[in-house]
Amino acid sequence: MDWQALILTAKVAAWTTAILLIIGFPMAYWLAFTRWRLRFAAEALVALPLVLPPTVLGFYMLIAMGPNSPFGQAYESVSGKLLPFSFEGLVVASVIYSLPFAVQPMAAAFAKVDSSFIEASHCLGASRMRTFWKVILPQSIGGVVAGVVLSFAHTLGEFGVVLMVGGNIPNETRTVAISIYDEVQALNYDAAAQTSLFLLAVSFVVLALMYGLQLKAWTPWTMRS
Repeated sequence: MDWQALILTAKVAAWTTAILLIIGFPMAYWLAFTRWRLRFAAEALVALPLVLPPTVLGFYMLIAMGPNSPFGQAYESVSGKLLPFSFEGLVVASVIYSLPFAVQPMAAAFAKVDSSFIEASHCLGASRMRTFWKVILPQSIGGVVAGVVLSFAHTLGEFGVVLMVGGNIPNETRTVAISIYDEVQALNYDAAAQTSLFLLAVSFVVLALMYGLQLKAWTPWTMRS
């Protein structure tokens, strides 16, 4: 069992999920309630990582984070090191790659909130922020939980993007998916099977908890309807 790769992957997934929770909330809220004519273009942009080959996305991420790009140069001037082939680079690439898995469930849950509750809240003088925390979020908590859990689970299994952006540096960018690939290439099937089984079990438990929490979150609202 490659514990270094497992720990590194868990750290990348945790950071990615935390960042997506911060940026996914406002993006999902805007997609759910905006009346902008070109909203479909924004939705397509968010969903692009779902259909784009991971190696293609990884290539463009590598170019965007490279030393010749404005973003890469700005990061290097602040941190003193390059973003590609680093832990931070893996996190940035993972955030982009897992973005639709966080935003889409949240946006769908926000859009399903009964508009009469929102209108009643506004009529009672509640601000938009208070309406969100007291009315919208309680009714869409299942979608928020789904976005968080799916982001974490999806990041655990990343391969093409992290390989393009981070390479295969032990204890720095060597994730569990890359570790399994290396074991198979070296014909160490027992080690690959052991790590794969562990990852399979973790993914199943995470998804089972998500569906269980979703059921508990939505049951009260289902019973009221």
